[in-house]
Amino acid sequence: MDLFLPSWAALRTAVADLSDKDFEQPSGCAGWLVRDLACHLVIDAQDVLITLVTPADAEPTVDAVTYWKVGGEPPTGDDPLDALIVRLAAAYEDPALLKFHLDDVGAAAGRAAELADPGARVTTQDEVLTVGDYLSAYVLEWTLHHLDLVAHLPHVPGPSDASLARTRELLEAIAGFAFPASFGDTDALLVGTGRRAPTDAERTELGALAEKLPLVIG
Repeated sequence: MDLFLPSWAALRTAVADLSDKDFEQPSGCAGWLVRDLACHLVIDAQDVLITLVTPADAEPTVDAVTYWKVGGEPPTGDDPLDALIVRLAAAYEDPALLKFHLDDVGAAAGRAAELADPGARVTTQDEVLTVGDYLSAYVLEWTLHHLDLVAHLPHVPGPSDASLARTRELLEAIAGFAFPASFGDTDALLVGTGRRAPTDAERTELGALAEKLPLVIG
């Protein structure tokens, strides 16, 4: 949970420092430009705010690991919701407006997370979990999308080593297996989630695990 705020702040700072030209570059999300990804982050921030003010009395049904579901095909950008994000992002026209909206809603989500009781229970997507587990789960969301943001922007700082390491731990727990030690954290996350194909050498290292990839999580 301690990594929620710094990972979210680092991602928002990276977006805030982008040039207008950067917003027109492809992101690591299939079918999305960087501006589309930034628009998706606004929706993510809204989801955090909504969840943190949606208390639950029932016992938790999921934790930071089981919150994530594995299955389906890798996204192509053709899903109706994905296509809606593209239209919403285009409506901003001026990247400065998108930056402002993300900073405004994103800062509010950060403050709400900081003030929330980690032991309180909340509900989202028909599941119940503690605030602590919910915010811990979102470290994976922020870190993967930070990698998506910088996929074609090598001049933009990426996620911290701590965020990468924790997200790898989460992904391995979700998968039920560990990636080879020869894989760096970034490579494990990119290959593991299908954001890039493994090299021949990496496929050899993975062995039978290669058949279990990619892990499409959502």
